[in-house]
Amino acid sequence: MLAVAPAASAAEIREVTGFGTNPGALRMFEYVPDGLPQGRPVVVAMHGCTQDAAGYGTGAGWVELAERAAFTLVLPQQESVNNASRCFNWFQPGDTTRGQGEAASIAQMVQRAITDTGADPSRVYVTGLSAGGAMTSVLLGAYPEMFAGGGVVAGVPFGCAASMLEAFTCMNPGKNLTPAQWGDKVRAAGSHQGPWPTLSIWHGTADYTVAYANQRELVEQWTNVHGIPDTPSATDTVAGYPHAVYRDGTGRTLVETFSITGMGHGQPIDPGTADGQCGRAGAYLLDVNICAAWHLTQSWSLGSASS
Repeated sequence: MLAVAPAASAAEIREVTGFGTNPGALRMFEYVPDGLPQGRPVVVAMHGCTQDAAGYGTGAGWVELAERAAFTLVLPQQESVNNASRCFNWFQPGDTTRGQGEAASIAQMVQRAITDTGADPSRVYVTGLSAGGAMTSVLLGAYPEMFAGGGVVAGVPFGCAASMLEAFTCMNPGKNLTPAQWGDKVRAAGSHQGPWPTLSIWHGTADYTVAYANQRELVEQWTNVHGIPDTPSATDTVAGYPHAVYRDGTGRTLVETFSITGMGHGQPIDPGTADGQCGRAGAYLLDVNICAAWHLTQSWSLGSASS
């Protein structure tokens, strides 16, 4: 009987080494669909505490979406030597300042992915859950020119904490600053004058790990940065959950929120193969009949030839 040869170079999550000086000592994993043409987008997706790159990339639905919509997926991974719970260090100034630590490592991963795949540098997006969501805020604040948009899932605003002790207060009950105070933290992070990344904010209303109040503070921060009102331009429901959008004078949505009623701490998913479904249930990967990753791909027009 003839042996069947395995498919050549089938797409899979692969580790990438030598992506830069890597001052944050992170690991880089990447999923590149077979036959991916040049000029496609890049999505950076960051796991939460106790998770790893592959588990989050698969569980949140990002790997299957990268295959479906044809984009490069970058999956940074924290190591226990850096943080015992494998949380990204979103609260340490040495890891959140432009050009330093973990933030710089992830920025280097983005540059490597763009170089390797010929991706469109104007169509790079970043998202993450919990500590990964907080690190998403960090990257949007520290490297705003690098990202067209972000998706914060159960995260906190940029500049919310500068120590581990402060981080716990920031997570719950959260900090209540004015929109201008929040916006100033972003503006003070560098010399960027805009345009600024768009932001989609996802949070469970019953999240007692990272308080739901953080969603409101994120809205205040990023509407202030964009110079638009922090009252919604429109509200509706998506899959039965409250959704609000904040638009500029041209009608473009710059900030949006999804409030997942009754959900605790985790990533919203909706396992299945139908349009709009994605993800696999697991710890902090919660089947609530809406897949955040799929909706982010829609917000970012990832399935289209151009934004």
